[in-house]
Amino acid sequence: MNVAFYTLGCKVNQYETEAMRETFEKAGHVCVGADGAFDAAVINSCTVTAESDRKTRQILRRFRKSNPNAAIILTGCMVQAFPELADAFPEADVIAGNTDVAEIVTLTEKFLSDGERIIKILPHREKARFNTPAISAFSERTRAYIKIEDGCERYCSYCIIPSARGFVRSKPPEDIKAEAAALAKNGFSEIVLVGINLSAYGSDGDFDLCDAVEAAAFSDGIKRVRLGSLEPDLISDEMLERFKKCEKFCPQFHISLQSGCDRTLKRMNRRYDTAFYTELVTRIRKMFPDAALTTDVMVGFAGETEEEFRESVNYVRKIGFAKTHVFAYSRRKGTVAYGLPGQVPNAEKSRRSREMIAAAAKAEEEFLRSQIGKTFKALFETTADGKSEGYTENYSRVAVKSDRPLDGEIREVIIDSVKDGVSFARLVK
Repeated sequence: MNVAFYTLGCKVNQYETEAMRETFEKAGHVCVGADGAFDAAVINSCTVTAESDRKTRQILRRFRKSNPNAAIILTGCMVQAFPELADAFPEADVIAGNTDVAEIVTLTEKFLSDGERIIKILPHREKARFNTPAISAFSERTRAYIKIEDGCERYCSYCIIPSARGFVRSKPPEDIKAEAAALAKNGFSEIVLVGINLSAYGSDGDFDLCDAVEAAAFSDGIKRVRLGSLEPDLISDEMLERFKKCEKFCPQFHISLQSGCDRTLKRMNRRYDTAFYTELVTRIRKMFPDAALTTDVMVGFAGETEEEFRESVNYVRKIGFAKTHVFAYSRRKGTVAYGLPGQVPNAEKSRRSREMIAAAAKAEEEFLRSQIGKTFKALFETTADGKSEGYTENYSRVAVKSDRPLDGEIREVIIDSVKDGVSFARLVK
C-alpha cells in the first residue's frame, strides 16, 4: 500500500506524522508524496485557529477529489477537540483522535480490509502514559525534533489545546537518550526538544526539563540541543543554571508572551505579568549574553482596546525580541474567551497585526545588527553557488562563501553584515 501524509500545525504534529510514517513502513507499506497517486492518505489536523480548521477541510476535499478511490484518514487535534463534528467530514473514511498515533496503521488496514467507515475518538485519560513512538529520522538533514511531552493543563482563556491534547504526559529521560542516540547514528547532529507544554515536562514524574536536555546531549554524535516554546512562569534560576552547564545547550529561548499588556494577560488567564517577564528576560540575558529571545504575540484579543494594544506594541519594542511570531486572536468555541465581550473586528485585527509585525521586524534587525563583529559557531545545512548557509547557536541564519560544501559541519564564523534577515559571515580559519 502506498501511503501519503499531510501535516498541519506545530512541530509536535510534524513529529507525530513522522512517527506514523515510520510505523506504516515497519508494517510493510510504502510512504509516498502527497502530490501523486496513493492508496491511502493521512491528514494530521491542527485546530489552534479557525484558519487551521478551514485548511484541514480544504485538504480533505482536495485529497478526495484527486484520489477518489483512496482511503482518506483524518486525525489530529481538530478531530480530538471536536469529536461531535466527525459526521461533518464525509470525505474521510477513517476519523481517529490523537490518543494513539500508532493505531492509525491498524485502523487504515482494517478499513481497506472491511470497507466500513471507522470513527474512533477516545478521550484522553488522566495519568495516561506517554505513548508516541520514537522516530529514527526527520525531514531536515541536520536537525531532528524529539517530542518529549504531550498535554496541557493551563487552560488559557483563548486556547482549545487542553481539549485536544489532554493531561500532561512525559517521555522518560532514558527514552530520550536512546532516541537521540539513534538519530545521531542516522546523521543528525542537532536535537530540538518539543512538546505541547514543554515547560511542564516531568511534572507527572520525578524528573524535569533539565534532565531531558542532558539526556538528549548524552550521545557523542549530538552536538547541539535546543528547546521549543517555554512558559515564562515555569523557568527557574536553577533550571537556567543547569542549562548553562550543558556545553551542548543552545541559548535560544522561545518564551511565550501573548501580550505586553497586563490587563490583557489577566483576561487571557496567563500566569505572569509584564514585570515578571521583564525580570526573567534580564536574568537570561545576564546568564547568556548572546541569547536570542523569541516569542509569540497575539493581537485583537477579546476586549483589547487601542490603549492596551499600544501597551503591547511598546512592550515588544522595549524587550527587543530576536524574532516575534505575530498572530490575530481567533475565536474558538469551547473556550472562555469565545463568550467574552469586546470582540475585535477582523479588519482591526489585521491593522494591529501589520503594526505589530513592523515593530517586531525592526527589533529583529536591531538584534541581528548587534551581533556584527562577534564570533559564533554555525551548523551548516545547505550549500549552493559557492555559498553555505546554516544557523548559529542562538538560531541566527548565517551565510558564508565556501569553495566546498560545509553541510553537517560546525564552524566558527565572524558576522560582518546583515541583510533581509540573514547574517553574512566569514569563516574563522
